[in-house]
Amino acid sequence: MTESIVTAVDTASYVIPTDAPEADGTLSWDKTTMVLVTVHCGDKQGLGWSYTSAAAQSVITEMLADVVIGRSALDVAGTAEAMARQVRNIGRPGVAAMAISAVDIALWDLKARLLGQSLAGLLGRALADVPVYGSGGFTSYDDTRTRQQLSEWVEKERIPRVKIKIGESSGGNERRDIARAELAREIIGEHTELYVDANGGYTTGQAVRVADELSSIGVTWFEEPVSSQDLAGLAVVRGQVRPDVAAGEYSWSLADSARLIDAGAVDCLQLDVTRCGGITEFLRGAGLAAAHNLQVSGHCAPNLHAHVGAAVPNLRHVEYFHDHQRIERLFFDGTLDPAGGSMRPDQDRPGHGMALRSADTERYRRG
Repeated sequence: MTESIVTAVDTASYVIPTDAPEADGTLSWDKTTMVLVTVHCGDKQGLGWSYTSAAAQSVITEMLADVVIGRSALDVAGTAEAMARQVRNIGRPGVAAMAISAVDIALWDLKARLLGQSLAGLLGRALADVPVYGSGGFTSYDDTRTRQQLSEWVEKERIPRVKIKIGESSGGNERRDIARAELAREIIGEHTELYVDANGGYTTGQAVRVADELSSIGVTWFEEPVSSQDLAGLAVVRGQVRPDVAAGEYSWSLADSARLIDAGAVDCLQLDVTRCGGITEFLRGAGLAAAHNLQVSGHCAPNLHAHVGAAVPNLRHVEYFHDHQRIERLFFDGTLDPAGGSMRPDQDRPGHGMALRSADTERYRRG
């Protein structure tokens, strides 16, 4: 292949209403914004996205596109480094990291398509099947809706692990948190794994106290019991509770993941391919975790994490998040089926195998 130069970078932003009001321990929302990137090389295109603010679209068009255009579509690592340098003066954490992530994902998809390979095949397939867990159980749900959602995952989809939100009102309603976890256990039965996510809603002592009660109903995963910015607090909680402590969804770079690991803050490192710097940085983060004998878990965006996750020997699972799986099924052909509790990337489809349904998505477009 003599010519493989990126010739254009296109962007679009979409706002998709949720199917019901949603909330966790520290935030409530009724819509999700997606910024989508298409990179071009000859007659091939690569597609990437992030669940972010529309501001990420401006970062891509105003700062990143000129860095990407004209570079080899096969040199993703070099382009990733160039993008990281480009945002130095505006700061990488947050919007810039999500903009970089969307472009990086699109570049990896393009490279695989240019080479006629599946993305999982290009990255090197360590796992044939990628385990998933059903994720939702929002604090805004009543018992009826919680029962409906959890039952669908466990009974219809046969997913053997599920997660609900707790830490309601920044930890202000412990009794309802415990009651909702008990309801979840009653719905899913004794053999399905039960996870909880406080989204940083508790204080350190409060998290330890709540975890003691959660352990009695077999909760094995406690995500962000305290703020992910409180590394010392996470480490204290980790040292005193039975469930595994997880955090890392707000790691905007490899350095953020390193700080979580060095602090002894997590039993399992979360990584988000749409936030941490894309596939390039996700693989680096997974390698760093492996060097410390830790597993990693893909946060949200299940149809992207299935492909990069298949390349990670120390992957525990991918979050099959209610909002994102709904959007991905609505927006793309080629999404994966979680039935039985795992997703299997299609080796016969080039790239990540997904294609935008433009006619179906135009009504959500905002930019």
